[in-house]
Amino acid sequence: MIAELLILTGFILLISGAEVFVQGAVTLAKKLKIPPLLVGFTIVAIGTSLPELAVVISSIDRGEPNFAVGGIIGSNISNVMLVLGTAALLGTSESTEKGIRRDAMAVLVATLILVALALLGEIHILIGIFMLILLVSFYVYSYNHVKNIETPPENEESWTPTNSLYASIALFIGSLLIYCGTELLMRGVLEIMEKYGLAEDVIGLTILALGTSLPEFAVTVISALRGQGGVALGNVLGSNVMNILGILGIAAIYGGGLIIDPSFAERDIWILLLSSGFVCAMLFNNKEIGRGIGFTMVLGYIAYLLFLYS
Repeated sequence: MIAELLILTGFILLISGAEVFVQGAVTLAKKLKIPPLLVGFTIVAIGTSLPELAVVISSIDRGEPNFAVGGIIGSNISNVMLVLGTAALLGTSESTEKGIRRDAMAVLVATLILVALALLGEIHILIGIFMLILLVSFYVYSYNHVKNIETPPENEESWTPTNSLYASIALFIGSLLIYCGTELLMRGVLEIMEKYGLAEDVIGLTILALGTSLPEFAVTVISALRGQGGVALGNVLGSNVMNILGILGIAAIYGGGLIIDPSFAERDIWILLLSSGFVCAMLFNNKEIGRGIGFTMVLGYIAYLLFLYS
């Protein structure tokens, strides 16, 4: 019963942390007078990418780079097909705000960079540094571009005080709860799934990817239910950019370079490109990601998992 208890405790911490984090982000967006989409794309995305960072660093320390790379590729596929698909089912992605094309372009560029690196088979330490510089530069550009732009208001009700300090504390506490919850949840899941002797790349693409995507899933669902679509959609897009440019960039620097197994370039990287490209194309053309498309995305993700396990 230990594994089951870990999963239950982790789930409770995860949902609680997501609620605290979302409210801190919404309060901060209102206080700083910047669009919720940008807050979701940056602050929330960084916070919900903490589990991916922990998994990647741990994988490098254990000498298992397939866990690191597979976890990021699988997490991004999960973010696009499962998390965004669920958001669409809840009606979150039916309306977009200014800046969505810019963020969708960032996702597409980051994904194309990962495709190129997968074909190359390695992320050199210098490329890792470049990826981090590119990420920070985009954050600075985004903030300078949208800080004076009027955007449609969202449901900004929050139980956190309208104070930057309290909002920052809420973000920190939320991040901590999300991180601890994910750790406990993953420990429980891995203890159960190790009994089946799954391959390292399959575990990275599925179990680790799903586990590290749970914060994005929790934050997105809670944001959607509270009518804060900008935070929800921005979180999904920002997490994918952060995972590629930020997490893999840090991994390459931390590990003195990162080898990418050729098997990822044969199948999974193309699924990521196809799914991300489809969503970005819709956002570029101001097309609604409605409930029907969301249902198809979730169904497609389940089919992808079944294919991996088969």
